[in-house]
Amino acid sequence: MNKRYLVLENGSIYEGEGFGATQSVAGELVFTTGMTGYQEAITDKSYLGQMIVFTYPLIGNYGINDADYESDKPAASAIITADIAEHPSNWRAKMSLREWAELMALPGITGVDTRALTKELREFGTMTGVLVDDPNAVVVNSPASLPVADAYQPTMVYKSDVSDVQVALIDFGLKNSIIRALSDRGVTVTVLPPDASVKDILASNPDGILLSNGPGDPNAFVDMIPKIQQLQEVKPLFGICLGHQLFAMANGANTYKMKFGHRGFNHAVRDLTSQRADFTSQNHGYAVSKVGLQDTDLIVTHEDINDGTVEGVRLRNHAAFSVQFHPDAAPGPHDATYLFDEFVTLMRQEKAGVTQ
Repeated sequence: MNKRYLVLENGSIYEGEGFGATQSVAGELVFTTGMTGYQEAITDKSYLGQMIVFTYPLIGNYGINDADYESDKPAASAIITADIAEHPSNWRAKMSLREWAELMALPGITGVDTRALTKELREFGTMTGVLVDDPNAVVVNSPASLPVADAYQPTMVYKSDVSDVQVALIDFGLKNSIIRALSDRGVTVTVLPPDASVKDILASNPDGILLSNGPGDPNAFVDMIPKIQQLQEVKPLFGICLGHQLFAMANGANTYKMKFGHRGFNHAVRDLTSQRADFTSQNHGYAVSKVGLQDTDLIVTHEDINDGTVEGVRLRNHAAFSVQFHPDAAPGPHDATYLFDEFVTLMRQEKAGVTQ
């Protein structure tokens, strides 16, 4: 048994068996409540540099396949599980989670009491952790800034064969599922990095702008605020997760770091316009503050049913809106995919000159 230790900044120590890469690694410890979707979570760039604690006790039971990547490699710095499946069973599986972690040089630890660990993170809030061989030789520092520049991909065009509208997708650490959701609706997608100028963005001749998800503190992207303010005046705009936070900030809102965030596939959200309730996929440690929103032109459209946090906003008298959750959710739930339909409809109406 390759014994390893997870040491938290408050001094707590959790013992388990190491797997994957053997190097020591530090990161912000966060937990996710999804029963499935571990491959999507590990490769979701919103987790860049973080250590993921899986609350579901058995992880890896359907292996790793070629279809479920949200990016081309792990974004998480380490994974923590109670138990890992050694013999996955699924017709799509190419290898086990343990084999994939070794191939991808991803450190992991299993045999951990993840229930106790999650309760500790809920009580004390998100903390830094270190995965090491010797718990007595550890100094745990405060979380370092996430290497957010590592999240971007080069400018790319994903052309739909039945395309009648085009989107400029600003990439803060996007998930492949966003591109799939747009392509499935006949949208050609041009992916651009956050440092692209407004001129460069509009040069792609988009019918709409989408601000993607991504890792870290939205205040690290304050240079995007004037760009968003210009873009929302000329094109329909949709923000997701980090993109939602930046869109809200561009219109006078503030954000704050949550105690332990929302991560998983079972977060209940109420649409305040229709009063429908959706189960949503979420992955964020920051949220838009309700304080002061009444002094902006933003209208709250969605709220979290459990804690009342802001989950969606719309800009008054503009074809511009955003949500904190992931309507593109892979593997699911798919309750909120209608938001992509609404965005595509807005673009088509704008292109046709239909008054909103």
